[in-house]
Amino acid sequence: MSEEKIKVLTVKLGLDMHNRGILVVNRILRDAGMEVVFIGAQFPAGIVEAALQEDVDVIGVSSLSSASTVEYIERLTDLLREKGLEHKLLIVGGIILPDDVPQVKEMGVDEYFPPGSAYDSIIDYVKQNAFKKVSESG
Repeated sequence: MSEEKIKVLTVKLGLDMHNRGILVVNRILRDAGMEVVFIGAQFPAGIVEAALQEDVDVIGVSSLSSASTVEYIERLTDLLREKGLEHKLLIVGGIILPDDVPQVKEMGVDEYFPPGSAYDSIIDYVKQNAFKKVSESG
């Protein structure tokens, strides 16, 4: 029995150009057998458009600027709902203030991985949950 290959869209949120973390995550996901589409720095509308065009299973967002992250995530999750993509797994990595984590999860972020998260925890989470929301929604 072969597993369906997981397709992950990864992106830097907003104008933040610090990309070391997301590049490492891209590599570990690829090494784990996933297809990774990295679109660089992008704002919420561009992320949603790419998710639609690429027909991804997972959207992985990285941010190093907590000040604007909550605002952007709110816009992103609103657009995902508007376009019928709320069933896609949405994970965020990078810097989010601890007090903001519950808020972004309420908005629709499925999981948050802070800097230093174990690679295996990211891979395992994606593998276990990539198709879960799809099966629950339909």
